[in-house]
Amino acid sequence: MSHVKIEKIESMENYMDELSDLLIQVVEEGASIGFLPPLQLTDANNYWGNLLSSEILLFVAKINNQIVGSVQLHLCTKQNGSHRAEIAKLLTHPNYRRNGIGRYLMNKAEERAKQEGKSLIVLDTREGDPSNLLYSSNGYSQGGKIPYYAKSANGELHSTVFYYKSV
Repeated sequence: MSHVKIEKIESMENYMDELSDLLIQVVEEGASIGFLPPLQLTDANNYWGNLLSSEILLFVAKINNQIVGSVQLHLCTKQNGSHRAEIAKLLTHPNYRRNGIGRYLMNKAEERAKQEGKSLIVLDTREGDPSNLLYSSNGYSQGGKIPYYAKSANGELHSTVFYYKSV
């Protein structure tokens, strides 16, 4: 998709509505990103409103100036972790999945991690989700998994897989 534009968000002022809608959409579709459906608009707005900091970088994917995906890069500031970053909450709007948006966002986050002097990226995802294929195909190695880590809307407990990549 050559018409996908990736931008770093500096302020939520002009993006809150679209980001909250994106978050609600992916949670309704069953994404394991820390929220359970039904996600209320006030909760989504509160999440985004309190997100940005010097350690958390947010990138969005836009098509025709509309947000269709996002990813976060969390920069570790601990003395013993200053070489690493974490990918968090890779979101792609359900209407735009399977178009490479997740890969574009991942590549941008990795590029920024390198610019920030990071040599290791870590992330986690629910075992069996399509994101596992994306991460594996993008060069991430499985570091392990924890059973019963995340709960779904129906109360079922799922394993979470941890991945890492040297950059």
